[in-house]
Formats: sequence, C-alpha cells, structure tokens
Amino acid sequence: MEAAHGSGIANILVTNGCVNTEAAEVILSRTDAANIDLKCYSKKTYSGVLGGNLDAVLDFIKMAVSLGVHTEITTLVVPGLNDSEAELMDIAGFIASLSGDNQGISIPWHVSAYHRDWKWDAPPTDPAALTAIAKKARSILPHVYTGNINGDYNDTVCGQCGAILVKRMGYRVDASGIRLPGDKQKSKQPDFYLCAECGTETPIRRN
Repeated sequence: MEAAHGSGIANILVTNGCVNTEAAEVILSRTDAANIDLKCYSKKTYSGVLGGNLDAVLDFIKMAVSLGVHTEITTLVVPGLNDSEAELMDIAGFIASLSGDNQGISIPWHVSAYHRDWKWDAPPTDPAALTAIAKKARSILPHVYTGNINGDYNDTVCGQCGAILVKRMGYRVDASGIRLPGDKQKSKQPDFYLCAECGTETPIRRN
C-alpha cells in the first residue's frame, strides 16, 4: 500500500471489518476508500452464526470515517437471519449517526439480495422487500442502493434537483449526469463533480 501511494495509486480496501484496533489504524492510514461489510446488527448473530464481533466491525467503520477514508457499507440481506425491518433500520440509523455535525460526510449503504449458495439454504431475498427497505432508509440516508437486483435504487441521484447523476444497469455505468466546473483557469482541479442538470456539487469525488 505504501508502494502504491508512492506511485500515485489509490488504495481501495474491501473488508469484513473484523480487525483489531492497532492493526486497523495501520491499514486505514494507508487506505483511500473502503467498502466494509456490516452483515447484521445483532451481537448474537455475529458471534454465534458468523464467528465475528459486531463491536469490532462498528469500531472499524467509525475509525475509517474519522480518518477521512471514503467509506461505503454493504449488507447482504438474508431471509430469516438479518432481514427484519427493525434490524435493517438500526443499521441505517448507525450509518446516519456517523455524519454527526459534518454535513460533508455522506456514506453510501448497499443492501444486496442474497441467493442460495454454499452452506446456506435460505430462500432468496424478495426484491420487493429489498426495494421497500431501501426506500425507507433513504428517508435518513441520501445514498442507499439495492444490489443483485435491477431497479430504480441502483442509480445515484442529485440531492438538489433529483436528476440521475450515475445510472447503473447491471455492470454498465452511465455517468453522463455529472460534469466538471467550466472554469479551466483554476490552479487546482475541483475535488467533486457537479450535477450536469442544475450545477449542484455532488458527493462524487474526482479521485
């Protein structure tokens, strides 16, 4: 990671967040962006089913945010395990709480559909239920996305005018809804793109 930074390459970490505090600080200080699994919001499920520790994951997420790492959270919604509305909204509330007084923090939450796979045989996640929780979570979080299903909650929209900034169709991405500011005389390039429709600054970084 140090070698990558020395060559101008950003480090992106994909992790379950089960990292001790000392090690977390070392690796996150070298991380530019992280996608962290928050698999549920139950200590019992984390320890008894997943073999992990909820508090360790929450502390890892908090540390990533405090160190200025671009942070995104992913939750795989598994029927009968973590799919209650109460538990999922607890996760949404935790993510929303990370913003605090800093209005510049806008953490995306990805709620993904589960399908039957190795060593687990629950029925697949109901797409309608996943969409419903994404809709409700957007009442407190500006950027909630559904994963592994098609639908309106795959797109990033402008918080000001509602225009689509980034449209996603499976693995295809259309980013024509964002643009750079027109003033090319600035000595420093802007950190964030603008909405192509209304010109409002978006939460999408250039680098």
